[in-house]
Amino acid sequence: MPLFMDIHVVEDEAFDEIAAMKGHHKDIAVQSKFGVTSLKYFLNLSEKKVFCLLDAPNKKACENVHLAAHGIGACNVIELSSEIDFKVFLGEGAKDENDMALTLTGEIDTGYRSIIMICPVFFEDIQVHVLDKLYSFIETYEGKRIALPEAGILVSFVNPSQSIAAVKAIRECLDTFKDKLEYNLALVTGKPVDEKGNELFEEAKRALVSINDLGTTRTIHIDSVTLELAGKIAKQQESIGTNVRKLTSTDLAFYAKLWNIFNEQIQNADFTSVQLSFELGLSKTQSYRKIKALTEMAPNQLIREMRLRRSLRTLKNNNKTVAEIAYEFGFNSPTYFTRVFRKRYKILPTEFAKLANMA
Repeated sequence: MPLFMDIHVVEDEAFDEIAAMKGHHKDIAVQSKFGVTSLKYFLNLSEKKVFCLLDAPNKKACENVHLAAHGIGACNVIELSSEIDFKVFLGEGAKDENDMALTLTGEIDTGYRSIIMICPVFFEDIQVHVLDKLYSFIETYEGKRIALPEAGILVSFVNPSQSIAAVKAIRECLDTFKDKLEYNLALVTGKPVDEKGNELFEEAKRALVSINDLGTTRTIHIDSVTLELAGKIAKQQESIGTNVRKLTSTDLAFYAKLWNIFNEQIQNADFTSVQLSFELGLSKTQSYRKIKALTEMAPNQLIREMRLRRSLRTLKNNNKTVAEIAYEFGFNSPTYFTRVFRKRYKILPTEFAKLANMA
């Protein structure tokens, strides 16, 4: 049978381990009626959230168990489309005699994970060498790599402090190659199941994608949750070094909004900073200040940068011509596109495409 995972947000201020255990026992008492087997549950007391792992015939059966046991269903239930992904994110550790998930060190497993996304772009034939180094750092700091269909490396950590140490080592490694590569690097902590969504760590993964798509290159972007969990935010930021940008929940929401707008408009040759401000619901001045503070680019600069980043990705991943890509991403002519691409990346689009196809 397929695996499912749900999320329960508990409003009782007195909620504790005993209450979680009793609730789980209520589920077990009725689960056989619906063909469900409760495997274990992850408990985050500080956030008052419980995540149950279930073996069930379908999503409705999972919902029925909680309705029968508690009179109220879970906030959300998702089917785990890949058991491999589940094992990488959450499969480590055991459980106690009451099925509460434990980490490898025997602590309560909250289910929350600190996740790094690394998006390197190579301008010389050094990809294999660099990736071998990065994978070594990931293993050293006990990270688990998750397969991605697109370019980029996704790594999950149980321990936030380990994720911060890893991201520091990764950045130092990448910086040694200077003009031979460029990268975007982000670290956020998220919950396995969101109140809305259909995938494991969907909200966290979406945040990472938007940050790496829009964020300043050669900079560590790290959310405040990770820093708080690791303890002493100022000390953690100082330990990472320079070029670190701490992101609040407000920052993450703005990144998400920006990213959605660019996804819809980036192929529109007439898309300008005026329209971007309108889409954001901000005045031109407000839009400029917020975008500049978050990305270090003015709105018009960001629009051109996004066109170039998307063209870079397209050159790497398919066989379209330079002219086709230029027009697809809103450049007025292939000649102009080639000129700004070479100025930005110090390489011709055709040369980059040839190099990318060799990797």
